[in-house]
Amino acid sequence: MANYIQEIRALVGHKPLILNTAAGILLNDQHQVLLNLRTDTHNWSLPGGYLEYGETYAQACVREYQEDSGLKVDIVAPIQIFDRGETTYPNGDVTQTISMLYLVQAVGGQLLGTATNETLQLDYFDFDQLPPLMNQQTADMLTAAQKFTEN
Repeated sequence: MANYIQEIRALVGHKPLILNTAAGILLNDQHQVLLNLRTDTHNWSLPGGYLEYGETYAQACVREYQEDSGLKVDIVAPIQIFDRGETTYPNGDVTQTISMLYLVQAVGGQLLGTATNETLQLDYFDFDQLPPLMNQQTADMLTAAQKFTEN
């Protein structure tokens, strides 16, 4: 079902919703993490997004990663589920997201060279020199990913 979230929002407006998301951690050879500068909030986040109706977390991660970054990825391993935190978007939408984080590897595609309707910019960052992040959940996900990938 295409545009599932838009259809729900058309029915409930800005009412707080609990929604499911999936995101991926992709590291380069310098152990830096790929982040995207979002068009909606103008801060940095992990490539990923909301599940469409009928999708699994893994399917959504792969689809959203390509939409946000231009890269085709495979899931390497699940890292953790995150279920705390609320986000208020600039348009007034409020969500509590339940997010599944995966370690991913690039298997094709190429990084987007121009802005899209979801991504303004992509860049790799050191875990100890992160830009302004979307929310606390994103920060928590990056902390967990750093610990996971150091083991």
